[in-house]
Amino acid sequence: MNAKTRIASIALIAMLFGSTAWADDDYRNGRAQYDYAKVISAEPIINYVTVKTPVRECWEEMQYYTVDRNAGHRGGSTLLGAIIGGVVGHQIGSGRGNDAATVAGTLIGAAIGNEAGNDRHKGAVERHGRPVERCETRYRSHQEERIDGYRVLYRYHGQKYVTEMPYDPGNRIRVRVDVRPAR
Repeated sequence: MNAKTRIASIALIAMLFGSTAWADDDYRNGRAQYDYAKVISAEPIINYVTVKTPVRECWEEMQYYTVDRNAGHRGGSTLLGAIIGGVVGHQIGSGRGNDAATVAGTLIGAAIGNEAGNDRHKGAVERHGRPVERCETRYRSHQEERIDGYRVLYRYHGQKYVTEMPYDPGNRIRVRVDVRPAR
């Protein structure tokens, strides 16, 4: 036997007897073997979630307000009544009651002047309305189905297996084959 044939024979014997150790080493080093298995079924895993959606709702309301066209003129009537009442009260009172009569006359005259101004300007108060838009945000809730993944049943070399996946794998699924000798 020549040297080349002897080296080839030793290499062949080493490959045959050392293949299980190499396979184990390949697996540990991240060089695992992969194959494909037939998918029997893939059922979606469904969860129901409540979804809240903001909805802005608007409507019109009538807002009423009053306008007093002669609000400034009543002050003049009240002031004039107070002056006249004060003068008359001062004329009626004497001695120590003079100051009290003047104050009472002023108050009574102001009240009479104010009432006279109200009577003269009746109908000067107007009521108006205008539309005002009001808005409010409310939330509507509804149920939605969400697929959280797939429960996959597959067959590999006559055995059935189940796994969960985030997507539907289709007709076949890639599987890692891990064959090691029993110890």
